[in-house]
Amino acid sequence: MSLLDWLVLGGTLLFIVGYGTWRTRGSRTLDAYLLGGRQANWWGIGLSIVATQASAITFLSTPGQAYDDGMRFIQFYFGLPLAMVLIAAVAVPIYQRLQVFTAYEYLETRFDRRTRTLASVLFLVQRGLSNGLSLYAPALVLSAILGWNVSLTVWLIGGLMISYTVAGGTRAVAVTQQWQVAVIFTGMVISGYLLVHYLPANVGFTEAVQVAGFHGKMNLIDFHFDPKDRYNFWTGMTGGLFLALSYFGTDQSQVQRYLSGQSVTESRLGLLFNGLVKVPMQFGILLIGVLLFVFYQFNQPPLTFNIPVREQIVRNPQFAPQLKELEQRQTLLFRAKREATTQLVTALQGENAVQIAAAQSYLQTTEAATSGLRTETKAFLKQAVPTAEAKDTDYIFLSFVLRYLPHGLVGLLIAVVLSAAMSSAAAGLNALASTTIIDLYKPSRPHLDEMHCVRASRWATIGWGVLGIGFALFAARLENLIQAVNILGSIFYGTILGIFVVAFFMKGIGSRAVFRAAIVTQLLIFLLFFTTDIAYLWYNIIGCALVMLISMLSQKLRPEPAKAIAQAA
Repeated sequence: MSLLDWLVLGGTLLFIVGYGTWRTRGSRTLDAYLLGGRQANWWGIGLSIVATQASAITFLSTPGQAYDDGMRFIQFYFGLPLAMVLIAAVAVPIYQRLQVFTAYEYLETRFDRRTRTLASVLFLVQRGLSNGLSLYAPALVLSAILGWNVSLTVWLIGGLMISYTVAGGTRAVAVTQQWQVAVIFTGMVISGYLLVHYLPANVGFTEAVQVAGFHGKMNLIDFHFDPKDRYNFWTGMTGGLFLALSYFGTDQSQVQRYLSGQSVTESRLGLLFNGLVKVPMQFGILLIGVLLFVFYQFNQPPLTFNIPVREQIVRNPQFAPQLKELEQRQTLLFRAKREATTQLVTALQGENAVQIAAAQSYLQTTEAATSGLRTETKAFLKQAVPTAEAKDTDYIFLSFVLRYLPHGLVGLLIAVVLSAAMSSAAAGLNALASTTIIDLYKPSRPHLDEMHCVRASRWATIGWGVLGIGFALFAARLENLIQAVNILGSIFYGTILGIFVVAFFMKGIGSRAVFRAAIVTQLLIFLLFFTTDIAYLWYNIIGCALVMLISMLSQKLRPEPAKAIAQAA
Protein backbone atom coordinates (compact mmCIF):
# COMPACT_ATOMS: atom_id res chain seq x y z
CA MET A 1 0.00 0.00 0.00
CA SER A 2 1.11 3.56 -0.66
CA LEU A 3 1.59 6.31 1.91
CA LEU A 4 -1.77 7.78 0.84
CA ASP A 5 -3.48 4.45 1.52
CA TRP A 6 -1.95 4.28 5.00
CA LEU A 7 -3.07 7.84 5.73
CA VAL A 8 -6.64 7.10 4.58
CA LEU A 9 -6.74 3.84 6.54
CA GLY A 10 -5.26 5.26 9.75
CA GLY A 11 -7.23 8.51 9.59
CA THR A 12 -10.56 6.73 9.01
CA LEU A 13 -10.10 4.30 11.89
CA LEU A 14 -8.74 6.87 14.34
CA PHE A 15 -11.58 9.29 13.58
CA ILE A 16 -14.28 6.63 14.07
CA VAL A 17 -12.80 5.27 17.30
CA GLY A 18 -11.84 8.68 18.69
CA TYR A 19 -15.19 10.28 17.92
CA GLY A 20 -17.16 7.39 19.40
CA THR A 21 -15.06 7.35 22.56
CA TRP A 22 -15.28 11.13 23.03
CA ARG A 23 -19.05 11.30 22.44
CA THR A 24 -19.89 8.56 24.96
CA ARG A 25 -17.31 8.85 27.72
CA GLY A 26 -18.24 8.78 31.39
CA SER A 27 -21.28 6.47 31.67
CA ARG A 28 -22.01 6.09 35.38
CA THR A 29 -25.14 3.93 35.51
CA LEU A 30 -25.89 0.46 34.19
CA ASP A 31 -28.77 1.82 32.15
CA ALA A 32 -26.48 4.37 30.49
CA TYR A 33 -23.53 2.00 30.02
CA LEU A 34 -25.39 -1.09 28.80
CA LEU A 35 -28.35 0.50 27.01
CA GLY A 36 -27.30 4.08 26.35
CA GLY A 37 -29.99 5.41 28.68
CA ARG A 38 -32.66 3.90 26.37
CA GLN A 39 -32.58 7.03 24.21
CA ALA A 40 -31.91 5.58 20.73
CA ASN A 41 -34.17 6.60 17.84
CA TRP A 42 -35.35 4.22 15.13
CA TRP A 43 -32.76 5.04 12.47
CA GLY A 44 -29.92 4.74 14.99
CA ILE A 45 -31.27 1.34 16.07
CA GLY A 46 -31.64 0.25 12.45
CA LEU A 47 -28.12 1.29 11.47
CA SER A 48 -26.71 -0.36 14.60
CA ILE A 49 -28.48 -3.64 13.78
CA VAL A 50 -27.24 -3.53 10.18
CA ALA A 51 -23.68 -2.78 11.32
CA THR A 52 -23.73 -5.55 13.94
CA GLN A 53 -24.50 -8.10 11.22
CA ALA A 54 -22.10 -6.62 8.66
CA SER A 55 -18.92 -8.18 9.98
CA ALA A 56 -15.66 -8.22 8.08
CA ILE A 57 -16.57 -11.77 7.10
CA THR A 58 -19.48 -10.31 5.11
CA PHE A 59 -17.17 -8.22 2.95
CA LEU A 60 -14.30 -10.71 2.71
CA SER A 61 -16.27 -13.88 2.21
CA THR A 62 -19.62 -13.02 0.62
CA PRO A 63 -18.16 -11.73 -2.68
CA GLY A 64 -16.04 -14.90 -2.82
CA GLN A 65 -19.15 -16.98 -2.12
CA ALA A 66 -20.89 -15.38 -5.12
CA TYR A 67 -17.76 -15.68 -7.29
CA ASP A 68 -17.67 -19.42 -6.59
CA ASP A 69 -21.36 -20.32 -6.22
CA GLY A 70 -23.38 -17.48 -7.72
CA MET A 71 -26.20 -15.45 -6.19
CA ARG A 72 -28.12 -18.31 -4.57
CA PHE A 73 -26.78 -17.42 -1.11
CA ILE A 74 -29.30 -14.54 -1.15
CA GLN A 75 -32.03 -17.12 -0.43
CA PHE A 76 -30.51 -17.49 3.04
CA TYR A 77 -32.07 -14.08 3.88
CA PHE A 78 -35.55 -14.59 2.41
CA GLY A 79 -37.10 -15.32 5.81
CA LEU A 80 -35.51 -12.29 7.50
CA PRO A 81 -38.15 -9.61 6.70
CA LEU A 82 -40.93 -11.86 8.06
CA ALA A 83 -38.83 -12.51 11.16
CA MET A 84 -38.52 -8.75 11.76
CA VAL A 85 -42.31 -8.37 11.64
CA LEU A 86 -42.87 -11.26 14.07
CA ILE A 87 -40.25 -10.03 16.56
CA ALA A 88 -41.57 -6.47 16.39
CA ALA A 89 -45.09 -7.73 17.08
CA VAL A 90 -44.32 -10.26 19.84
CA ALA A 91 -40.96 -9.79 21.55
CA VAL A 92 -40.40 -6.02 21.51
CA PRO A 93 -43.46 -5.03 23.60
CA ILE A 94 -42.67 -7.72 26.18
CA TYR A 95 -39.02 -6.69 26.55
CA GLN A 96 -39.94 -3.00 26.69
CA ARG A 97 -42.73 -3.50 29.22
CA LEU A 98 -40.46 -5.42 31.59
CA GLN A 99 -37.60 -2.91 31.06
CA VAL A 100 -35.07 -5.77 30.96
CA PHE A 101 -31.36 -5.32 30.31
CA THR A 102 -31.05 -8.68 28.52
CA ALA A 103 -33.45 -11.04 26.77
CA TYR A 104 -32.61 -13.73 29.31
CA GLU A 105 -33.96 -11.74 32.26
CA TYR A 106 -37.43 -12.43 30.90
CA LEU A 107 -36.82 -16.19 31.18
CA GLU A 108 -36.45 -15.96 34.95
CA THR A 109 -39.74 -14.08 35.11
CA ARG A 110 -41.40 -16.77 33.02
CA PHE A 111 -39.55 -19.87 34.31
CA ASP A 112 -36.75 -19.70 36.88
CA ARG A 113 -33.14 -18.63 37.33
CA ARG A 114 -31.81 -22.02 36.21
CA THR A 115 -33.45 -21.70 32.79
CA ARG A 116 -32.27 -18.11 32.49
CA THR A 117 -28.72 -19.21 33.30
CA LEU A 118 -28.82 -22.07 30.77
CA ALA A 119 -29.93 -19.78 27.92
CA SER A 120 -27.32 -17.21 28.96
CA VAL A 121 -24.54 -19.80 28.96
CA LEU A 122 -25.56 -21.15 25.53
CA PHE A 123 -25.46 -17.59 24.20
CA LEU A 124 -22.10 -16.85 25.83
CA VAL A 125 -20.49 -19.96 24.35
CA GLN A 126 -21.87 -19.31 20.87
CA ARG A 127 -21.22 -15.58 20.79
CA GLY A 128 -17.81 -15.87 22.45
CA LEU A 129 -16.64 -18.26 19.72
CA SER A 130 -18.29 -16.20 16.96
CA ASN A 131 -16.61 -13.03 18.20
CA GLY A 132 -13.24 -14.73 18.00
CA LEU A 133 -14.00 -15.82 14.45
CA SER A 134 -15.11 -12.27 13.57
CA LEU A 135 -11.66 -11.04 14.60
CA TYR A 136 -9.74 -13.95 13.13
CA ALA A 137 -11.24 -13.77 9.64
CA PRO A 138 -10.09 -10.27 8.63
CA ALA A 139 -6.81 -10.64 10.50
CA LEU A 140 -5.96 -13.85 8.66
CA VAL A 141 -6.73 -12.53 5.19
CA LEU A 142 -5.22 -9.08 5.75
CA SER A 143 -2.04 -10.56 7.18
CA ALA A 144 -1.73 -12.96 4.24
CA ILE A 145 -2.29 -10.34 1.54
CA LEU A 146 -0.54 -7.36 3.14
CA GLY A 147 2.25 -9.32 4.77
CA TRP A 148 1.18 -8.32 8.29
CA ASN A 149 1.80 -10.60 11.23
CA VAL A 150 -1.53 -12.32 11.96
CA SER A 151 -1.15 -12.08 15.75
CA LEU A 152 -0.37 -8.36 15.63
CA THR A 153 -3.33 -7.82 13.28
CA VAL A 154 -5.68 -9.60 15.70
CA TRP A 155 -4.41 -7.51 18.58
CA LEU A 156 -4.71 -4.29 16.54
CA ILE A 157 -8.36 -4.91 15.64
CA GLY A 158 -9.21 -6.34 19.07
CA GLY A 159 -7.41 -3.59 20.96
CA LEU A 160 -9.20 -0.75 19.12
CA MET A 161 -12.54 -2.50 19.60
CA ILE A 162 -12.00 -3.08 23.34
CA SER A 163 -10.86 0.52 23.92
CA TYR A 164 -14.01 2.31 22.76
CA THR A 165 -16.39 -0.42 23.99
CA VAL A 166 -14.93 -0.23 27.51
CA ALA A 167 -14.96 3.57 27.47
CA GLY A 168 -18.52 4.19 26.30
CA GLY A 169 -20.49 0.94 26.40
CA THR A 170 -23.55 0.58 24.18
CA ARG A 171 -23.66 4.23 23.09
CA ALA A 172 -20.03 4.07 21.96
CA VAL A 173 -20.82 0.98 19.90
CA ALA A 174 -23.91 2.64 18.37
CA VAL A 175 -22.20 5.97 17.59
CA THR A 176 -19.14 4.35 16.00
CA GLN A 177 -21.36 1.96 14.05
CA GLN A 178 -23.13 4.85 12.33
CA TRP A 179 -19.82 6.07 10.91
CA GLN A 180 -18.69 2.52 10.18
CA VAL A 181 -21.85 1.91 8.14
CA ALA A 182 -21.15 5.09 6.15
CA VAL A 183 -17.60 3.94 5.38
CA ILE A 184 -18.79 0.42 4.50
CA PHE A 185 -21.50 1.53 2.06
CA THR A 186 -19.23 4.12 0.45
CA GLY A 187 -16.52 1.55 -0.11
CA MET A 188 -18.84 -1.08 -1.57
CA VAL A 189 -20.56 1.37 -3.96
CA ILE A 190 -17.16 2.52 -5.24
CA SER A 191 -16.06 -1.10 -5.70
CA GLY A 192 -19.17 -1.98 -7.69
CA TYR A 193 -18.79 1.07 -9.92
CA LEU A 194 -15.11 0.41 -10.62
CA LEU A 195 -15.73 -3.25 -11.44
CA VAL A 196 -18.13 -2.24 -14.21
CA HIS A 197 -15.85 0.63 -15.27
CA TYR A 198 -12.86 -1.72 -15.64
CA LEU A 199 -14.71 -4.07 -18.03
CA PRO A 200 -13.95 -3.79 -21.78
CA ALA A 201 -15.50 -0.79 -23.55
CA ASN A 202 -18.12 -2.92 -25.31
CA VAL A 203 -19.18 -4.67 -22.07
CA GLY A 204 -21.59 -2.75 -19.88
CA PHE A 205 -23.56 -3.80 -16.83
CA THR A 206 -26.25 -5.55 -18.93
CA GLU A 207 -23.69 -7.61 -20.82
CA ALA A 208 -21.90 -8.46 -17.56
CA VAL A 209 -25.14 -9.84 -16.10
CA GLN A 210 -25.74 -11.85 -19.28
CA VAL A 211 -22.25 -13.38 -19.12
CA ALA A 212 -22.75 -14.17 -15.44
CA GLY A 213 -26.09 -15.76 -16.26
CA PHE A 214 -24.52 -18.00 -18.87
CA HIS A 215 -22.10 -19.29 -16.23
CA GLY A 216 -24.96 -19.95 -13.80
CA LYS A 217 -24.04 -17.14 -11.41
CA MET A 218 -27.43 -15.39 -11.51
CA ASN A 219 -29.11 -18.33 -9.75
CA LEU A 220 -31.20 -16.16 -7.44
CA ILE A 221 -34.04 -18.57 -6.63
CA ASP A 222 -34.08 -22.36 -6.57
CA PHE A 223 -37.40 -24.05 -5.75
CA HIS A 224 -35.88 -27.55 -5.81
CA PHE A 225 -36.25 -29.14 -2.37
CA ASP A 226 -33.22 -30.99 -0.99
CA PRO A 227 -32.58 -31.23 2.78
CA LYS A 228 -28.83 -31.46 2.10
CA ASP A 229 -28.81 -28.28 -0.02
CA ARG A 230 -27.91 -25.29 2.09
CA TYR A 231 -29.31 -22.57 -0.13
CA ASN A 232 -32.67 -22.85 -1.82
CA PHE A 233 -36.03 -21.13 -1.40
CA TRP A 234 -37.28 -23.65 1.17
CA THR A 235 -34.24 -23.50 3.45
CA GLY A 236 -34.30 -19.69 3.29
CA MET A 237 -37.99 -19.33 4.10
CA THR A 238 -37.92 -21.95 6.87
CA GLY A 239 -34.42 -22.48 8.27
CA GLY A 240 -33.44 -18.90 7.44
CA LEU A 241 -36.63 -17.62 9.08
CA PHE A 242 -35.97 -19.56 12.29
CA LEU A 243 -32.32 -18.50 12.33
CA ALA A 244 -33.37 -14.85 11.97
CA LEU A 245 -36.02 -15.24 14.69
CA SER A 246 -33.43 -16.62 17.07
CA TYR A 247 -30.68 -14.20 16.10
CA PHE A 248 -32.76 -11.03 16.29
CA GLY A 249 -35.19 -12.18 18.97
CA THR A 250 -32.94 -13.95 21.48
CA ASP A 251 -29.29 -13.13 20.70
CA GLN A 252 -28.27 -10.36 23.09
CA SER A 253 -25.92 -8.79 20.53
CA GLN A 254 -29.01 -7.90 18.50
CA VAL A 255 -31.63 -7.57 21.26
CA GLN A 256 -29.44 -5.01 23.00
CA ARG A 257 -29.64 -2.79 19.89
CA TYR A 258 -33.41 -2.34 20.18
CA LEU A 259 -33.65 -2.55 23.98
CA SER A 260 -31.91 0.84 23.86
CA GLY A 261 -34.88 2.37 21.99
CA GLN A 262 -36.87 5.30 23.37
CA SER A 263 -40.14 3.43 22.94
CA VAL A 264 -41.79 0.34 21.51
CA THR A 265 -42.44 2.26 18.29
CA GLU A 266 -38.79 3.32 17.85
CA SER A 267 -37.57 -0.25 18.48
CA ARG A 268 -40.10 -1.70 16.06
CA LEU A 269 -39.23 0.78 13.34
CA GLY A 270 -35.52 0.01 13.80
CA LEU A 271 -36.18 -3.70 13.28
CA LEU A 272 -38.41 -3.09 10.27
CA PHE A 273 -35.75 -0.80 8.78
CA ASN A 274 -33.31 -3.69 9.02
CA GLY A 275 -35.86 -5.99 7.37
CA LEU A 276 -36.11 -3.60 4.42
CA VAL A 277 -32.37 -2.94 4.06
CA LYS A 278 -30.74 -6.31 4.74
CA VAL A 279 -31.81 -8.27 1.64
CA PRO A 280 -30.93 -5.47 -0.84
CA MET A 281 -27.61 -4.94 0.95
CA GLN A 282 -26.69 -8.62 0.71
CA PHE A 283 -27.86 -8.65 -2.91
CA GLY A 284 -25.47 -5.78 -3.63
CA ILE A 285 -22.52 -7.49 -1.93
CA LEU A 286 -23.20 -10.75 -3.77
CA LEU A 287 -23.53 -8.83 -7.02
CA ILE A 288 -20.04 -7.45 -6.45
CA GLY A 289 -18.83 -11.06 -6.26
CA VAL A 290 -20.60 -11.86 -9.54
CA LEU A 291 -19.09 -8.75 -11.18
CA LEU A 292 -15.69 -9.90 -9.92
CA PHE A 293 -16.29 -13.21 -11.70
CA VAL A 294 -17.14 -11.39 -14.96
CA PHE A 295 -14.13 -9.08 -14.52
CA TYR A 296 -11.86 -12.12 -14.38
CA GLN A 297 -13.35 -13.45 -17.61
CA PHE A 298 -11.59 -10.53 -19.34
CA ASN A 299 -8.59 -10.07 -16.99
CA GLN A 300 -6.43 -13.06 -16.18
CA PRO A 301 -6.82 -14.13 -12.54
CA PRO A 302 -3.89 -15.54 -10.58
CA LEU A 303 -3.56 -19.31 -10.50
CA THR A 304 -4.51 -19.00 -6.83
CA PHE A 305 -5.78 -15.89 -5.09
CA ASN A 306 -3.87 -16.96 -1.97
CA ILE A 307 -0.75 -15.08 -3.06
CA PRO A 308 1.40 -15.98 0.00
CA VAL A 309 0.98 -19.68 -0.85
CA ARG A 310 2.14 -19.02 -4.40
CA GLU A 311 5.18 -17.12 -3.14
CA GLN A 312 6.00 -19.98 -0.79
CA ILE A 313 5.95 -22.44 -3.71
CA VAL A 314 8.07 -20.14 -5.91
CA ARG A 315 10.80 -20.27 -3.28
CA ASN A 316 10.71 -24.08 -3.24
CA PRO A 317 12.93 -25.50 -6.03
CA GLN A 318 11.09 -28.83 -5.86
CA PHE A 319 7.71 -27.40 -6.86
CA ALA A 320 8.52 -24.10 -8.62
CA PRO A 321 8.93 -25.65 -12.13
CA GLN A 322 5.53 -27.39 -11.92
CA LEU A 323 3.93 -24.13 -10.76
CA LYS A 324 5.41 -22.31 -13.75
CA GLU A 325 4.10 -24.99 -16.11
CA LEU A 326 0.59 -24.72 -14.62
CA GLU A 327 0.64 -20.93 -14.97
CA GLN A 328 1.70 -21.19 -18.62
CA ARG A 329 -1.19 -23.57 -19.32
CA GLN A 330 -3.55 -21.23 -17.49
CA THR A 331 -2.43 -18.31 -19.68
CA LEU A 332 -3.16 -20.24 -22.88
CA LEU A 333 -6.56 -21.38 -21.60
CA PHE A 334 -7.45 -17.90 -20.39
CA ARG A 335 -6.74 -16.38 -23.81
CA ALA A 336 -9.09 -18.88 -25.44
CA LYS A 337 -11.71 -18.32 -22.75
CA ARG A 338 -11.50 -14.53 -23.08
CA GLU A 339 -11.91 -14.83 -26.85
CA ALA A 340 -14.95 -17.09 -26.38
CA THR A 341 -16.48 -14.66 -23.85
CA THR A 342 -15.90 -11.72 -26.20
CA GLN A 343 -17.60 -13.65 -29.01
CA LEU A 344 -20.56 -14.37 -26.73
CA VAL A 345 -20.96 -10.69 -25.83
CA THR A 346 -20.82 -9.68 -29.50
CA ALA A 347 -23.41 -12.34 -30.42
CA LEU A 348 -25.71 -11.25 -27.56
CA GLN A 349 -25.50 -7.62 -28.63
CA GLY A 350 -26.34 -8.59 -32.21
CA GLU A 351 -29.10 -10.93 -31.04
CA ASN A 352 -27.84 -13.52 -33.53
CA ALA A 353 -29.10 -16.94 -32.35
CA VAL A 354 -26.62 -18.92 -34.51
CA GLN A 355 -23.64 -16.91 -33.29
CA ILE A 356 -24.86 -17.12 -29.69
CA ALA A 357 -25.08 -20.93 -29.90
CA ALA A 358 -21.61 -21.16 -31.47
CA ALA A 359 -20.10 -18.86 -28.85
CA GLN A 360 -21.75 -20.81 -26.05
CA SER A 361 -20.37 -24.07 -27.40
CA TYR A 362 -16.86 -22.60 -27.66
CA LEU A 363 -17.13 -21.14 -24.15
CA GLN A 364 -18.33 -24.44 -22.70
CA THR A 365 -15.28 -26.17 -24.15
CA THR A 366 -12.85 -23.64 -22.69
CA GLU A 367 -14.69 -23.65 -19.34
CA ALA A 368 -14.43 -27.45 -19.12
CA ALA A 369 -10.69 -27.28 -19.75
CA THR A 370 -10.31 -24.46 -17.19
CA SER A 371 -12.28 -26.44 -14.61
CA GLY A 372 -9.96 -29.40 -15.10
CA LEU A 373 -6.95 -27.15 -14.61
CA ARG A 374 -8.46 -25.77 -11.38
CA THR A 375 -8.89 -29.29 -10.02
CA GLU A 376 -5.31 -30.14 -10.94
CA THR A 377 -4.09 -26.90 -9.34
CA LYS A 378 -5.87 -27.60 -6.04
CA ALA A 379 -4.25 -31.03 -5.84
CA PHE A 380 -0.83 -29.52 -6.63
CA LEU A 381 -1.21 -26.78 -4.00
CA LYS A 382 -2.18 -29.35 -1.38
CA GLN A 383 0.88 -31.40 -2.27
CA ALA A 384 3.26 -28.43 -2.29
CA VAL A 385 1.88 -26.72 0.83
CA PRO A 386 -0.12 -29.28 2.88
CA THR A 387 -1.25 -26.62 5.36
CA ALA A 388 -2.68 -24.37 2.62
CA GLU A 389 -6.42 -23.91 2.24
CA ALA A 390 -7.75 -25.52 -0.95
CA LYS A 391 -10.41 -22.80 -1.28
CA ASP A 392 -9.11 -19.30 -1.88
CA THR A 393 -12.45 -17.49 -2.27
CA ASP A 394 -11.98 -15.46 0.93
CA TYR A 395 -8.99 -13.74 -0.72
CA ILE A 396 -10.67 -12.76 -4.01
CA PHE A 397 -12.15 -9.38 -3.10
CA LEU A 398 -9.11 -8.00 -1.27
CA SER A 399 -6.83 -9.36 -4.00
CA PHE A 400 -8.79 -7.28 -6.53
CA VAL A 401 -8.66 -4.22 -4.26
CA LEU A 402 -4.89 -4.41 -3.86
CA ARG A 403 -4.13 -5.15 -7.52
CA TYR A 404 -6.53 -2.86 -9.37
CA LEU A 405 -7.83 0.01 -7.20
CA PRO A 406 -6.10 3.41 -7.28
CA HIS A 407 -4.11 4.70 -4.32
CA GLY A 408 -6.29 6.08 -1.55
CA LEU A 409 -9.21 3.80 -2.38
CA VAL A 410 -7.13 0.80 -1.32
CA GLY A 411 -6.81 2.35 2.14
CA LEU A 412 -10.54 3.08 2.19
CA LEU A 413 -11.47 -0.52 1.30
CA ILE A 414 -9.09 -1.91 3.93
CA ALA A 415 -10.78 0.49 6.37
CA VAL A 416 -14.14 -1.00 5.30
CA VAL A 417 -12.94 -4.48 6.29
CA LEU A 418 -11.48 -3.35 9.61
CA SER A 419 -14.51 -1.16 10.40
CA ALA A 420 -16.85 -4.06 9.76
CA ALA A 421 -14.70 -6.32 11.93
CA MET A 422 -14.77 -3.89 14.85
CA SER A 423 -18.44 -3.04 14.38
CA SER A 424 -19.71 -6.60 14.61
CA ALA A 425 -17.25 -7.75 17.27
CA ALA A 426 -17.84 -4.67 19.46
CA ALA A 427 -21.60 -5.29 19.53
CA GLY A 428 -20.97 -8.93 20.41
CA LEU A 429 -18.47 -7.93 23.07
CA ASN A 430 -20.91 -5.44 24.58
CA ALA A 431 -23.60 -8.14 24.66
CA LEU A 432 -21.25 -10.70 26.23
CA ALA A 433 -20.41 -8.25 29.02
CA SER A 434 -24.08 -7.37 29.56
CA THR A 435 -25.14 -11.01 29.79
CA THR A 436 -22.25 -11.91 32.08
CA ILE A 437 -23.02 -9.15 34.57
CA ILE A 438 -26.83 -9.02 34.38
CA ASP A 439 -27.57 -12.74 34.11
CA LEU A 440 -24.68 -14.43 35.94
CA TYR A 441 -22.94 -11.94 38.26
CA LYS A 442 -25.61 -9.56 39.54
CA PRO A 443 -28.45 -12.05 40.45
CA SER A 444 -26.33 -13.59 43.19
CA ARG A 445 -25.27 -10.13 44.45
CA PRO A 446 -28.52 -8.12 44.59
CA HIS A 447 -27.19 -5.35 46.84
CA LEU A 448 -24.39 -4.12 44.58
CA ASP A 449 -24.44 -0.40 43.74
CA GLU A 450 -24.61 0.95 40.18
CA MET A 451 -20.99 2.09 39.94
CA HIS A 452 -19.72 -1.31 41.05
CA CYS A 453 -21.79 -2.98 38.32
CA VAL A 454 -20.54 -0.51 35.70
CA ARG A 455 -16.94 -1.24 36.71
CA ALA A 456 -17.66 -4.98 36.63
CA SER A 457 -19.17 -4.55 33.13
CA ARG A 458 -16.02 -2.82 31.95
CA TRP A 459 -13.85 -5.62 33.33
CA ALA A 460 -16.15 -8.19 31.74
CA THR A 461 -15.76 -6.36 28.42
CA ILE A 462 -11.98 -6.52 28.73
CA GLY A 463 -12.12 -10.18 29.75
CA TRP A 464 -14.33 -11.26 26.85
CA GLY A 465 -12.28 -9.12 24.46
CA VAL A 466 -9.05 -10.83 25.48
CA LEU A 467 -10.73 -14.27 25.28
CA GLY A 468 -11.99 -13.41 21.79
CA ILE A 469 -8.49 -12.39 20.75
CA GLY A 470 -7.15 -15.62 22.23
CA PHE A 471 -9.65 -17.72 20.29
CA ALA A 472 -8.91 -15.75 17.12
CA LEU A 473 -5.21 -16.52 17.45
CA PHE A 474 -5.86 -20.27 17.60
CA ALA A 475 -8.98 -20.55 15.43
CA ALA A 476 -9.01 -22.91 12.46
CA ARG A 477 -11.06 -21.84 9.47
CA LEU A 478 -14.15 -23.82 8.53
CA GLU A 479 -14.89 -23.82 4.80
CA ASN A 480 -15.98 -20.39 3.65
CA LEU A 481 -15.94 -17.87 6.51
CA ILE A 482 -19.47 -16.52 6.00
CA GLN A 483 -20.75 -20.09 6.24
CA ALA A 484 -18.62 -20.86 9.31
CA VAL A 485 -20.27 -18.11 11.35
CA ASN A 486 -23.77 -19.17 10.32
CA ILE A 487 -23.03 -22.84 11.03
CA LEU A 488 -21.78 -21.96 14.51
CA GLY A 489 -24.90 -19.89 15.19
CA SER A 490 -27.28 -22.56 13.88
CA ILE A 491 -25.88 -25.19 16.25
CA PHE A 492 -27.08 -23.16 19.26
CA TYR A 493 -29.83 -20.87 17.99
CA GLY A 494 -32.54 -23.51 17.56
CA THR A 495 -32.36 -24.53 21.21
CA ILE A 496 -32.37 -20.94 22.48
CA LEU A 497 -35.26 -20.01 20.19
CA GLY A 498 -37.21 -23.05 21.39
CA ILE A 499 -36.91 -21.88 25.00
CA PHE A 500 -38.29 -18.46 24.07
CA VAL A 501 -41.10 -19.87 21.91
CA VAL A 502 -42.24 -22.01 24.85
CA ALA A 503 -41.98 -18.95 27.12
CA PHE A 504 -44.02 -16.72 24.80
CA PHE A 505 -46.68 -19.11 23.53
CA MET A 506 -46.90 -22.29 25.65
CA LYS A 507 -48.12 -20.89 28.95
CA GLY A 508 -48.84 -24.31 30.48
CA ILE A 509 -45.19 -25.48 30.38
CA GLY A 510 -43.19 -25.28 33.61
CA SER A 511 -39.52 -24.52 34.19
CA ARG A 512 -38.27 -28.08 34.80
CA ALA A 513 -39.87 -29.35 31.59
CA VAL A 514 -38.30 -26.68 29.37
CA PHE A 515 -34.92 -27.00 31.12
CA ARG A 516 -34.79 -30.77 30.48
CA ALA A 517 -35.97 -30.25 26.90
CA ALA A 518 -33.25 -27.68 26.19
CA ILE A 519 -30.47 -29.92 27.53
CA VAL A 520 -31.64 -32.95 25.52
CA THR A 521 -32.16 -30.88 22.37
CA GLN A 522 -28.70 -29.33 22.45
CA LEU A 523 -27.11 -32.77 22.78
CA LEU A 524 -29.19 -34.06 19.84
CA ILE A 525 -28.18 -31.08 17.67
CA PHE A 526 -24.51 -31.81 18.39
CA LEU A 527 -25.14 -35.43 17.41
CA LEU A 528 -26.81 -34.38 14.13
CA PHE A 529 -23.97 -32.00 13.32
CA PHE A 530 -21.27 -34.63 13.76
CA THR A 531 -23.07 -37.61 12.20
CA THR A 532 -25.29 -36.31 9.34
CA ASP A 533 -25.11 -34.17 6.20
CA ILE A 534 -28.27 -32.17 6.96
CA ALA A 535 -27.89 -28.55 5.79
CA TYR A 536 -27.11 -26.42 8.84
CA LEU A 537 -30.10 -24.07 8.40
CA TRP A 538 -32.41 -26.95 9.31
CA TYR A 539 -30.81 -27.15 12.78
CA ASN A 540 -32.70 -23.97 13.67
CA ILE A 541 -36.07 -25.57 12.92
CA ILE A 542 -35.17 -28.96 14.38
CA GLY A 543 -33.81 -27.43 17.59
CA CYS A 544 -36.83 -25.19 18.13
CA ALA A 545 -39.31 -27.99 17.37
CA LEU A 546 -37.52 -30.47 19.65
CA VAL A 547 -37.57 -28.08 22.62
CA MET A 548 -41.29 -27.53 22.14
CA LEU A 549 -42.08 -31.23 21.67
CA ILE A 550 -39.91 -32.53 24.52
CA SER A 551 -41.24 -29.79 26.82
CA MET A 552 -44.82 -30.88 26.16
CA LEU A 553 -44.01 -34.56 26.70
CA SER A 554 -42.04 -33.80 29.87
CA GLN A 555 -44.87 -31.64 31.21
CA LYS A 556 -47.40 -34.43 30.61
CA LEU A 557 -45.23 -37.14 32.15
CA ARG A 558 -44.11 -35.08 35.14
CA PRO A 559 -46.65 -32.26 35.63
CA GLU A 560 -45.59 -29.07 37.39
CA PRO A 561 -47.27 -25.70 37.84
CA ALA A 562 -46.33 -23.06 35.29
CA LYS A 563 -45.32 -19.62 36.51
CA ALA A 564 -47.92 -16.89 36.02
CA ILE A 565 -46.54 -13.90 34.11
CA ALA A 566 -49.55 -11.76 33.39
CA GLN A 567 -47.41 -8.67 33.33
CA ALA A 568 -45.38 -10.03 30.42
CA ALA A 569 -48.22 -11.40 28.33
